[in-house]
Amino acid sequence: MSEVNANYLYLDNAASTHPKPPGVYSAVEEALRIGANPGRSGHVAALEAARLIHDTRESVARLIGVGDCSRIIFTMNATHGLNQGLFGYLKEGDHVISSTVEHNSVLRPLHELGKRGVEVELLQGDSDGLVDPVMVEGAIKSNTVMVALGHASNVGGAILDVQAVGKICRSHGIAFLLDGSQTVGCLEIDVDGLGVDLLVAPGHKGMLGPQGTGFLYVAPGITLEPLLFGGTGAASSKAEMPDDMPEHLEAGTLNTPGLAGLGVGLEYIFERRVSDIRAGEEAIIARLLPQLEEIERLKVYGIRDPSRRIGVVSFNFEEVDAAHVGYALDEAFSIAVRVGLHCAPGAHKALGSYPAGTVRASFGPYNTIDDADRLVEALKRIAKL
Repeated sequence: MSEVNANYLYLDNAASTHPKPPGVYSAVEEALRIGANPGRSGHVAALEAARLIHDTRESVARLIGVGDCSRIIFTMNATHGLNQGLFGYLKEGDHVISSTVEHNSVLRPLHELGKRGVEVELLQGDSDGLVDPVMVEGAIKSNTVMVALGHASNVGGAILDVQAVGKICRSHGIAFLLDGSQTVGCLEIDVDGLGVDLLVAPGHKGMLGPQGTGFLYVAPGITLEPLLFGGTGAASSKAEMPDDMPEHLEAGTLNTPGLAGLGVGLEYIFERRVSDIRAGEEAIIARLLPQLEEIERLKVYGIRDPSRRIGVVSFNFEEVDAAHVGYALDEAFSIAVRVGLHCAPGAHKALGSYPAGTVRASFGPYNTIDDADRLVEALKRIAKL
């Protein structure tokens, strides 16, 4: 935060990570000063902008275990990537399997596709907000072409058994779209080993980049119809979008400053290592959950095993509006959390926190166990009011 409020504790990393590694801010400014469009000219400035984009594309590919970085499509955010993956693959008469506990960035595109003749089946999440892979296999029909699920819940934090779902999809020849909005940069991901065909993530969360960035990974053999049409800087004489990737799915000028910043965020992750980031996250949750359980009138939602959840904890005080608790944490204790339905109403229904929602604290790479202790102390004081 600013020097004026240096004691502010930011626990809203599931929405957008803060702070970013220091080099992210300077990389954005430096790219702005380059000024040129990547891939649109042959002069020095344009080539430098193109190099920044390519370097970041290679870094994203490295992060998720992809050898060919041309399969990485840059997007405005995860919502953009999910829309490209869903609308670009599904057509009238297709059957797609998803779940009730998904984020609206999955559910709303599927709702619209349902109105266009796609058969959408939503599996019920359990009381921890998880989908059983056995249910996925049981829902497969002759016209099933895709399974679309989130890697981890942004409400209860539960982690999907991705490997099991990927194996099922591979065995049935079905595309597997994984929403990695809460996990890319926080959990080790190897798309091929997990059986993932389409992976989506925003740049501003676990990858520690600026808002307005994100990516969609498209596996070899998967063909998508473009969501956007326009200039690419390549094959300009054609009326159609180029066939080559990534240009086939990237229309218009990319967010060069944002992607330059994203590249620096990824450098930080490689230096620190995803495994260490994950270990820190688990240690915080392992410290936090038992202490929260001891606070009078406080209900904690989701799985209790820290190894099976990400650094997201949702809770409520009995008979107290979540908004009041969030306001008290912000105003009286300088702790930033998020309250409400978190764009995932079905997840709250599964956890039993609908329609009021919850207070959500979410931890990032810069948070510590001391931050967890500070949240606990604040909640203990609120409990006495």
